[in-house]
Amino acid sequence: MNSTHPAISAQLDEALAVVRQRSALTPALGIVAGSGLGAIGSLVQDAVAIPYGEIPHMYAPTVVGHAGTLLLGTLEGLPVAILSGRVHAYEGHAMHEVVFGVRLLARLGAPRVLLTNAAGGVQPWLAPGSLCRIVDHINLSGQNPLIGPNPSELGPRFPDMSTGYCPELGGAIAQAAATAGVPLFAGVYAAMSGPSYETPAEIRMLRVLGASLVGMSTVSECIALNHMGVRVGGISVVSNYAAGVSAAPLDHSEVAEVANEAGPRLLAIIRTLAGQLAAAGI
Repeated sequence: MNSTHPAISAQLDEALAVVRQRSALTPALGIVAGSGLGAIGSLVQDAVAIPYGEIPHMYAPTVVGHAGTLLLGTLEGLPVAILSGRVHAYEGHAMHEVVFGVRLLARLGAPRVLLTNAAGGVQPWLAPGSLCRIVDHINLSGQNPLIGPNPSELGPRFPDMSTGYCPELGGAIAQAAATAGVPLFAGVYAAMSGPSYETPAEIRMLRVLGASLVGMSTVSECIALNHMGVRVGGISVVSNYAAGVSAAPLDHSEVAEVANEAGPRLLAIIRTLAGQLAAAGI
């Protein structure tokens, strides 16, 4: 199955042209705002908000908590571009559609992108409400956004993923959390296809493999961004214990509730990170 659309570069050009009609901003940081980060838009100054439906080849999310808006403006003095919500493969989207938004962030000029999500805690020490910095991932989704013809103008055929989550950006995130006084764990994120939650046996497998977190997004975005030479950081809101870690059944409404409760602490880290980057002039 081909994941890379043969006309992806032309599609990105079309999307970029529409965005540039509304804003000339070049972001120093791109952010994918997953569950729990809906309030970030209110913190962006001089914001230009563009619904995904007005951008060619962008799709509106169908999952509760994902607004479907591109925001461009400044956060703590730093130029930012924020994808408020994402689409997932389990919604029926092809991989090139799933990663189109982050590729657009790269084409807008973002040298670094912070990916956020809600995830299940595979390890018992990651209780619901915890925040965890992603230091690496395990792709068990069965999908990769680079399958198919390689658009060489975007990146190499075989991109290196040794530092898929940039250590320097990760260090800056950890420093921002410490400065903001927000506890932040570090761990490995495992991607499954969803939309059903994992079984207890699958979670036991993931624990043996070294995963700390499990979710249904982010990994494809990380791969696509690395392909384009963009530095990537990641933070998960632990919204629930994964299957079998506790006796409670998994329910998406409870997952969304926990993610929203943790949102202010995640926002504090992001605001501090933006301020640090702005102060450093990068």
